[in-house]
Amino acid sequence: MGFKEEGKWWVSPSDYAEAVTAEFNFPQKIEILDTTLRDGEQEAGIIFTKEDKLAIAKKLDAAGVHRIEGGCPATSEEDAEALREICAAGLNADIYCFVRGVPSDMDLAKSCGVDGVLIEIPGSEHMLSGGMRWTPEKAVEAAIVSTRHAHELGLKVTYFPSDASRASVDFLVNLLNAILDGGGWMDSIALVDTFGAFSPEGAAYTTRQLIERVGKPVEAHFHEDFGLSVATTIAALKAGAFCAHVTVNGIGERAGSCPIEPLVMSLLCLYGQDTGIKTESLIDLAKEVELRSGKPTPSTKAIVGDRLFGWETGLPVGYWQKAKDINPLIMLPYLYTMTGQNPPHIYIGKKSGGANVALVNERLGLPPVEDKELVRAILAKVKALSISLKRDLTDEEYSRIYHEVIG
Repeated sequence: MGFKEEGKWWVSPSDYAEAVTAEFNFPQKIEILDTTLRDGEQEAGIIFTKEDKLAIAKKLDAAGVHRIEGGCPATSEEDAEALREICAAGLNADIYCFVRGVPSDMDLAKSCGVDGVLIEIPGSEHMLSGGMRWTPEKAVEAAIVSTRHAHELGLKVTYFPSDASRASVDFLVNLLNAILDGGGWMDSIALVDTFGAFSPEGAAYTTRQLIERVGKPVEAHFHEDFGLSVATTIAALKAGAFCAHVTVNGIGERAGSCPIEPLVMSLLCLYGQDTGIKTESLIDLAKEVELRSGKPTPSTKAIVGDRLFGWETGLPVGYWQKAKDINPLIMLPYLYTMTGQNPPHIYIGKKSGGANVALVNERLGLPPVEDKELVRAILAKVKALSISLKRDLTDEEYSRIYHEVIG
């Protein structure tokens, strides 16, 4: 792969400079764990029914997601039943669930038929003492008992020390090693940035420390409080983490979680890392979650917004008019077909020029206008109406102006 892939993307050549790529330590295979059905649903006001969860899980599986975290069965009987139905649906993805560090949660998870569990116990000094009123020794003992029990039940175990990003690295490393030394079991460790507190550099540093000093595979579970979850997740993967935790549309507590759409596309186009996710399914997946969550997707949201591809301003429209038949990627970072988007739409309004008139006429099947004075007359009316409405015009509004001027 390179910075320019014909019919796919065209990004900066600096992204693929040898001096840049020499620093990469990506794993051979990057896994995606989607937690829309658990961490995504934890956003205030979002409720997924059993039917919602099964429908979304099927879409996630069709998109090629490797692991689906289907919920927390201890939350409600409906959540447990939803997990059972997801597990019985014959999906290709491994199904995980979220559990507390108590053996009874492991038994419940096993009864639902999941492949693995994410076992949550706070991982920072202050969250243990201030949030749980636990000593580190009590946390270690609970983790030993719960992780070992899950392993003995045949479940894959991801240990999930919440707020790990704000722990001192020495405290976190010592805590994890004490669990392992005491007979606990971890197939992997989730490096959990509960409050989105990592910088990309901090995420990479902590990832390397865990891999070197604990010796277990690392997963990245990062939140969006500073708007950096994609950057911090990529930094952790680049430092050797093998799995990224995501949600569709980035839904989740507070500012949300790492969104699958820009993460997968950034890894593919900017870093040459193919996760195996079917990018052409991203729009369909996003719309399914938008519908079932009741949370609208902003029209200009990266990758999945429905007004991403297109222009109102005359200058870029003029460029597009000339470039589109030569190579659309002259004017696009990646081709819209990669994510299931529609072709670029030309809007018309206050910032528009003659190229907008020509392309909108073509789209609406209106005769072209060769007379420049008539084009200027159309644009004068377009701009006046657009300013008064404070938006671009609908096709109907433009057509009225066109016929008023042309006759």
